[in-house]
Amino acid sequence: MNAQVETVVDLDAIAHNVRILRRHAGDAAVMAVVKADGYNHGAVEVGRAALAAGAAELGVATVGEALALRTAGITAPVLCWLNNSDADFAAAIDAGIELGVSSLQHLRAVEQAARALGRQAIVTLKVDTGLHRNGIAPVEYPQVLTALRTLVADRTVRLRAIFSHLAHADEPGHPFIDVQRDRFLEAIAAAKSHGLEPELVHLANSAATLTRPDLAFDLVRPGIAVYGLSPFSHDFGLRPAMTLQARVALVKPVAAGEGVSYGHAWTAPRDTTVALIPAGYADGVFRPLSGRFEVVLGGARHRSVGRVCMDQFVVDLGDNPSGVAEGDTAVLFGPDGPHPQEWADLLDTIHYEIVCAPRARVRRRHVGGRSIGL
Repeated sequence: MNAQVETVVDLDAIAHNVRILRRHAGDAAVMAVVKADGYNHGAVEVGRAALAAGAAELGVATVGEALALRTAGITAPVLCWLNNSDADFAAAIDAGIELGVSSLQHLRAVEQAARALGRQAIVTLKVDTGLHRNGIAPVEYPQVLTALRTLVADRTVRLRAIFSHLAHADEPGHPFIDVQRDRFLEAIAAAKSHGLEPELVHLANSAATLTRPDLAFDLVRPGIAVYGLSPFSHDFGLRPAMTLQARVALVKPVAAGEGVSYGHAWTAPRDTTVALIPAGYADGVFRPLSGRFEVVLGGARHRSVGRVCMDQFVVDLGDNPSGVAEGDTAVLFGPDGPHPQEWADLLDTIHYEIVCAPRARVRRRHVGGRSIGL
């Protein structure tokens, strides 16, 4: 682990964001999505903070992610929805994990595990309403409902919910949002016509939670907004929870005309001072950002110069009026520095990818949480 580089995650910001999402959800409950280790913020810590702030349950992608929450002592409802048919469904059933089912084959695998274990499985149907990724295909849906009706009748399975996922929710007013809503309602009606009554239905992600109250149904499933990043240019009062920062490893003079870093992609136009930041593309600082991004150091913004390397990059301090020295902290992005969206714009990507990038040897530290009893 590179102790000179760390992400700092503010659990008070997580709680603040969950409270905002609860207000937007109206009467619907909130499921905080903590897949991918809480979008790289720490699934267990974020999950606890979200639940303490009023979220009712948690969502993850895989059985493994769900079991990690249980191992950490989290007892709230947990849904996982992206598994192969050979996933450890028995362990999930034993731990009371709610299993998202996306095909008849998935349902049969859950049935087999439940019968072998002698314990009822909790199942949620994920229906494909037009995103065409995970979810039961319309052509297979009647077969799933027929099979599920038998499994519910003999108490092998408990049907908890039906849900789907939106393709265009971050484009308010896109007509396909309403197409998916209508298809979702048809899928619910079809289940009821088979004698199946879900305990709840849910459709809204972060974007829909913030902009489409009519899609809240019984529960909303915000992901990125929990972490303080908005799907839109408007921030809705959300607070980014992650800071990526690193301690300066070296400050040194560079004479005019001297090149810096591999290939001398940048040459000092004047006598200057540079700071070496011990973070590189192995730490989530993308190489294509070379010479294009800024950090906050010594109370001011300073641009990177030269190429980002595996372990380090360089920033130009000029005549260093702030007196930056070895050991000072450079904020690469976060509430007190550039917004992750700045990196996303430079890289033609989304801020989700930016906050998920620092990993492997980057230390993670959580702060805050006392106000919610953590």
